Amino acid sequence: MDVPVYNMQGEQVGTMPIDEASLGGEVNPALIKQAVVMYHANLRQGSSKTKTRSEVEGSGKKIYKQKGTGRARHGDKYAPQFRGGGHAKAKNARREHFRQDMPKKMRRKANRNALLAKLIDAEVKVIDGLSPETPKTRDFAAFLAKLGVDKSALLALGMDGERSKNARLAARNVDGVSLCRVDQLTAWGMLTNRYLVIDRADLEAWLNGPSGQTGKDAKINPLGRRAPAGASENGEAA
Repeated sequence: MDVPVYNMQGEQVGTMPIDEASLGGEVNPALIKQAVVMYHANLRQGSSKTKTRSEVEGSGKKIYKQKGTGRARHGDKYAPQFRGGGHAKAKNARREHFRQDMPKKMRRKANRNALLAKLIDAEVKVIDGLSPETPKTRDFAAFLAKLGVDKSALLALGMDGERSKNARLAARNVDGVSLCRVDQLTAWGMLTNRYLVIDRADLEAWLNGPSGQTGKDAKINPLGRRAPAGASENGEAA
């Protein structure tokens, strides 16, 4: 598959060959859905909370005497049947209650397969040198318009903060544009936005980096693994 490559003026300057087989060969909707559901669930804060009657602040004094009034027996006024009282079945959810997981290799395959789906639909804009000269929002919005980005877009920026600084400053205020680091590119980010805008070098690094390890070597010899403290370059202890 040959993907068009554009410059910062929005003009096509070439193509980038991408092996479809390395992205799964064909779109696997079931795998992508499982990954999207997982990423979506893991975004939940789990901050839903209501109070039981013991957690409601106030006096615990008995509201009236036990006998002789002809009314029902009650203690304090924070029982669930009273207005302002606690909840009989209070919510106390945590993030862990909603968290889901997938094996690393499945997760990576889903992310790469999501990229294949975007490529098939021509919704990936590969840029040759994504580094605006000035951090101006107006200029960056005009650049996106030249690319034909008329709906939501995910801008994947490189790991070099200084190199991607202008792009980050210019794009962060553009309506409908989300930002992420290229190493944090996931199926959720790609599929919740119509377009993906990424630098050619960053896309090549993502394809050939740890995200490309979807076999046994992902566990045996993982890319991007940090060297243990005190080890030399050849892996021996210093």
